[in-house]
Amino acid sequence: MNDSFYFTIAAPGNAEFKERGSKFLAYSFPIMSTSDFKLSLDLVKKEHSKATHHCFGYRLGLDGNSFRVSDDGEPSGTAGKPILGQIDSKQLTNTLIIVVRYFGGTLLGVPGLINAYKNSAALVLQTTTIIQKSVEIIYSLQFDYTTMNDVMNIIKQQQVTIIEKELNLFCRLVIGIPKNRLDETVYHLNEIRGVELVKQ
Repeated sequence: MNDSFYFTIAAPGNAEFKERGSKFLAYSFPIMSTSDFKLSLDLVKKEHSKATHHCFGYRLGLDGNSFRVSDDGEPSGTAGKPILGQIDSKQLTNTLIIVVRYFGGTLLGVPGLINAYKNSAALVLQTTTIIQKSVEIIYSLQFDYTTMNDVMNIIKQQQVTIIEKELNLFCRLVIGIPKNRLDETVYHLNEIRGVELVKQ
């Protein structure tokens, strides 16, 4: 993985897969934190409260170490791992896939389950756009209202993300600077008189 960019999904998606009477409903979500994951899982569980299983896999962050899988009562290794496998096969992060199963009366066996969860996850990833995003370094920025135009011009030119803003007589922004534009952006912002730039 390039340390300036990562791949994730642009928007939530959903897909359906049927296998011998069982219905598998797959949902994908772009997530930024474990609380995003919990919210998404709660939503899906509420919507499908009568489903037999709510299995999932997600990967978060850029080091690849933050991930979780759940078979939610299916035989161990038959659901969460194949779901995460699909996320990893596309080199995605900050991505969650939940697969809801409505049991159709026929047991699928271990190979059948692995296949069904894998196919459901693969299908849902086909319904959403995969995007490349810049790795961003977070800074807080304080400046006088009179320098607002200069600051905003640099933010626009360097494709900096504004995460939080308080615009009063004295302004404060929390920004994400693309890693590959960091030195240039910091240099230009520091050129403006009265700007305070602090790495978070």
